[in-house]
Amino acid sequence: MATTTRTTDRGTAYFPRLAAERLDIALCRASAAVARAADAHAAGEGLGVGQHLVLQMLDAVGPCSQQTLSEELRIDRSVMVGICDDLERAGHVRRERNPRDRRSYAVTITDSGRRRYAQAQALIPAFLQDTFQALTPAERGQLSALLTKLLQAGGPH
Repeated sequence: MATTTRTTDRGTAYFPRLAAERLDIALCRASAAVARAADAHAAGEGLGVGQHLVLQMLDAVGPCSQQTLSEELRIDRSVMVGICDDLERAGHVRRERNPRDRRSYAVTITDSGRRRYAQAQALIPAFLQDTFQALTPAERGQLSALLTKLLQAGGPH
């Protein structure tokens, strides 16, 4: 998560001051930097971030509708269709009519999907270490707790 800081004509960096004054700006920029790192990691690994999240949720909670996956993972429904299409083509999930609601599909992880998820999951600790190397383990825990609190509160209204 390397960043470059440019200095103004007066020789002082402006962005650190802006970030200190505007938590929203700092969080947006940090989020974008982490998202770029996650996308680069995923591209190198061959399993997209969204695909990884879908496999993770299916492995953890079992079959779900695409709508539930979309809502829980905060992925747009139209994007979720493409993610599930790609995972199904690769043999990592299967979609079947939901027996409780014939209008929807239940998405189920396959054995292939479980193996692929396990491979991807094994690389996450090194990715997180590299991405958050500027923070101590205690600071990472603190950041996680604060973000969890913010997200549980529903974020900004």
